[in-house]
Amino acid sequence: MGHAIRSCIIGMRIAEELRLSPTECSDLYYALLLKDSGCSSNSARMHQILGSDDIKAKREVKFEDWTKPSLSGLRYLLRNVLTGQSFTRRLVKSVELGLQQKRNNAEMIGTRCERGAAIVRKIGMSEATAQAIRSLDEHWNGAGYPEGLKEQEIPLLARILNVSQTLDVFTSRSGIRVATRVISERGGSWFDPEIVRIVQSLENDENLWGRVTSHQARTFVVEMEPGIGVPATPERIDELCHAFAEVIDAKSPYTFNHSMGVAGAAHEIAEGLGLAPQTVTMVRRAALLHDIGKLSVSNSILEKPGKLTDAEWEIMKMHPVYTRVILETISGFKHLAFVAAAHHERLDGKGYPDCLAAADLPLTARIIAVADNFAALSEKRPYRGGLPLEEVFSIMQKQVPEGLDEDCFAALKQERTTTPSREEYQTATSGA
Repeated sequence: MGHAIRSCIIGMRIAEELRLSPTECSDLYYALLLKDSGCSSNSARMHQILGSDDIKAKREVKFEDWTKPSLSGLRYLLRNVLTGQSFTRRLVKSVELGLQQKRNNAEMIGTRCERGAAIVRKIGMSEATAQAIRSLDEHWNGAGYPEGLKEQEIPLLARILNVSQTLDVFTSRSGIRVATRVISERGGSWFDPEIVRIVQSLENDENLWGRVTSHQARTFVVEMEPGIGVPATPERIDELCHAFAEVIDAKSPYTFNHSMGVAGAAHEIAEGLGLAPQTVTMVRRAALLHDIGKLSVSNSILEKPGKLTDAEWEIMKMHPVYTRVILETISGFKHLAFVAAAHHERLDGKGYPDCLAAADLPLTARIIAVADNFAALSEKRPYRGGLPLEEVFSIMQKQVPEGLDEDCFAALKQERTTTPSREEYQTATSGA
């Protein structure tokens, strides 16, 4: 947590030394903060390849020079491949993956970089910001991905991003001295030699590293935003919510449209109950972002076909907590944060994470709980297929009114059983 914030402080200090223009600084600033927005798109594939915890594997791979075979790389694979299975199976799989390393790297990094660039374009960032994120993992010697760009072919902002994120990763684990040594060792191979020299000159910059390690790091980053920022119009906020819903849903093939589905159902319920337009809008935005905390959950848990262990279930129950923590950091989203994070609470107090009861749950939170329940039952899961509408409502009815709000359920059922589906509508009007 905080990696993008710290990387931004480092990257903007490098930009200062390079004397970038105001426009370049602005493009770099947003690229540093949004550089990992494509990461969720390769989580499922990494879990599929390794057969283990994708979050742990991603964290550890940052410390490896994955551009070439090495004993350290083999040890990494042995720690992260088919965990829980025999050493022989893990060794065989590790060797197999070692032989497929370049192909897997191209696929994994390419997916992440393309997705990240697409997300920042969707929310209206500049093409320079998008290209910086797309080329984030290119290396000075041409051995990086996704295109194998070399030296000056790599956008300058991407070169700064790569150094900044690596510097933060090693500084957070081993301190600035070790981090500077790693950057120096990879100068001319991974990194632009000029930027490496700047990093070396900043090793004893107490003001820089004080800000990086400060509890106020996020405040520093907000204050250093170049220019006047982006106006938070209602339309822009909606675009941001939709973009991050896509980031969330990309985490697993079983949730590829979940946030959009919850938002659609929640919107129907809110309108069916006659809520004010501004409340309907808030509910829709909260629904789009309700699962942002699920990015903290490994795909080995999200896609597990069997029953979760007690330890896995405790991890799963934390995702609404992270949703609330993340959304509360956004000015004006505090009420939305509570509503979004309460989607697994029940009226009888038997939900999670806070065991809130009916008196603690406003109508807006009840709406999202019903919408989330409906979407989850309707969608395919690792342990079953998506259920037909009649069965979905039959299961939900058994939770009313103890778990789910009766009026919210009735509004959704009324909308979904009286409004023809798109296919039914097209069939009915095809002869008109």
